[in-house]
Amino acid sequence: MNSRPATPEPAVDLFVIGGGINGCGIARDAAGRGLRVMLAEMGDLAGATSSASTKLFHGGLRYLEFFEIRLVRKALKEREILLRAMPHISRPMRFVLPYHRDMRFDAQTPTSRVLGVVMPWMRGRRPAWLIRLGLFLYDNLGGRDILPGTKKLDLRHEPEGEPLQERFVTAYEYSDCWVDDARLVVLNARDAAARGAQILTRTKVTDARVVDGVWVVTLRDPTGERQVRAKALINAAGPWADKVVTSVVQRPVSGHVRLVRGSHIVVPRLFEHDKAYFLQGTDGRIIFAIPYEQDFTVIGTTEAPESDPDTTPRCSEAERDYLCAFASGYFKKPIRPDDVLWTYSGVRPLYDDGASSATAATRDYVLSLDTGAGAPVLTIFGGKITTYRRLAEAVLDRLDGHLAIKPRWTAGVALPGGDFPVEGGPELVSTLKSRYPFLSDIWAERLIRAYGTEARAVLGEAATAEDLGQDFGATLTAREVDWLVTQEFAQTADDILWRRSKLGLRLTATQVEALNTYLTAI
Repeated sequence: MNSRPATPEPAVDLFVIGGGINGCGIARDAAGRGLRVMLAEMGDLAGATSSASTKLFHGGLRYLEFFEIRLVRKALKEREILLRAMPHISRPMRFVLPYHRDMRFDAQTPTSRVLGVVMPWMRGRRPAWLIRLGLFLYDNLGGRDILPGTKKLDLRHEPEGEPLQERFVTAYEYSDCWVDDARLVVLNARDAAARGAQILTRTKVTDARVVDGVWVVTLRDPTGERQVRAKALINAAGPWADKVVTSVVQRPVSGHVRLVRGSHIVVPRLFEHDKAYFLQGTDGRIIFAIPYEQDFTVIGTTEAPESDPDTTPRCSEAERDYLCAFASGYFKKPIRPDDVLWTYSGVRPLYDDGASSATAATRDYVLSLDTGAGAPVLTIFGGKITTYRRLAEAVLDRLDGHLAIKPRWTAGVALPGGDFPVEGGPELVSTLKSRYPFLSDIWAERLIRAYGTEARAVLGEAATAEDLGQDFGATLTAREVDWLVTQEFAQTADDILWRRSKLGLRLTATQVEALNTYLTAI
């Protein structure tokens, strides 16, 4: 009697398309639950949206005006969970919200429409009592153990008022958190790999189809094509999510992303303190001015529609000028286009909920599970960096029944290098300098902020700066470059200078070329 040969076991349980924060967060969570995981990213990790954010863990104060209470509460609860897991790449930050009676709502917000009926004489202005109410909710919706609450400032007598125009007398100061977004992605990928996941960069998924109840996924990398088999497929392609559905897995579309370009400008440091500013415009929009990389201030963001995710997003002159003019409406020293040292832009893949503008579109995520092909594929629409861990948990909850899903585990578990207290950074810097006396204060602080407790592993047994090999400038050495290549999936100078770090702001063209030469040789 002839019997049909047994179908080979799938190579992996879960295949993830996309190496942004959602994809890497899912890979880490799934690998930690014992699943066999493979992730493919067509470029570098965090090579698109996830390295072009405003660099905040925040609840989204302005989302309260859209009555997005559930999203704000969820994000607020996450802030301190994430802070504890990664105190090297994130930190508490105080935000100063200057108040002036001419501040206005976006006319499309539900709050604006309600007040337009109840208080028509306000003519779209934000009353101070409403801002205080919003900040009260912001302080209390998610609970706080680490972050201090809101307080009122008299800008005439506080250092936070010094860089502002004299017409600003009152401000409110509240808490949120700063995060190195690109390193967050890389650390999730590293932890996923440490737990058994396979992380493939510069690897594009060109086709996926179900054969005998499992996905057969075709991959293309610089060496050629190959196929892998997977029980379940995750589409975490961000701006490319629609294209993956229609062109790769070729399934009916159950949702769409709305592509919105957000641009930022980086200028020389505008103020001496370490707090950020939340600035409200006469057009109803808001922007932030945030301390950045010790010597700079980042200002953003804009919101402009995009149509093609394959078009590299760039800050237009109009966006640059808008941000300069917006910020100049607050600061004593005008910000001119010539002051802009660098710009960056990213395309946010918002869930298309039919909102009339990008500002009004929801920032929450939507998960679409499709089993019609004979094996599960789950597509992620939308989301925000603050809720990436919760999103990963929700994805695996949806796959329960299709895969053997073990209990949740990521809350409270540190990312690589993050196993120290939130307030423990200065002590780590001091300890590192004692062990490596040749480090300057700035150098030691940079290493701790990037690598946390792994900084010693990066430096190894070096007794002098010369032991770290070639010096590329701005404290970047061959030893650190080797670590980034072997441990953090870096391959190019851009990977190192603009995603694993922001040292691209400091290196000269000659130094960058030296780095390129070194990378080519290893």
